[in-house]
Amino acid sequence: MSQKQLPPQFYKLMEELQAVDFVLVDLTLYLDTHPNDMDAIQQFNQMSEVRQRLKIEIEKIYGPLQQYGNSYSSYPWNWNESPWPWEL
Repeated sequence: MSQKQLPPQFYKLMEELQAVDFVLVDLTLYLDTHPNDMDAIQQFNQMSEVRQRLKIEIEKIYGPLQQYGNSYSSYPWNWNESPWPWEL
């Protein structure tokens, strides 16, 4: 299967999504040991909203990012189109 060419904007959005995911992982680890830090919880919730908006924007233009009901598919079924997020 040949990999389709995507515009530079796709890679910019994916890089932004990966940065937000890194922040969320880091905050999760911190909150595991500091569960009462209200500022960190607020940051986590804010970044969760940013991630959700990015995910929706990316999927609306380029297709689904996650399987098992975490992302919708357009018609026709588009899970067989590459590149997949782990191929970037």
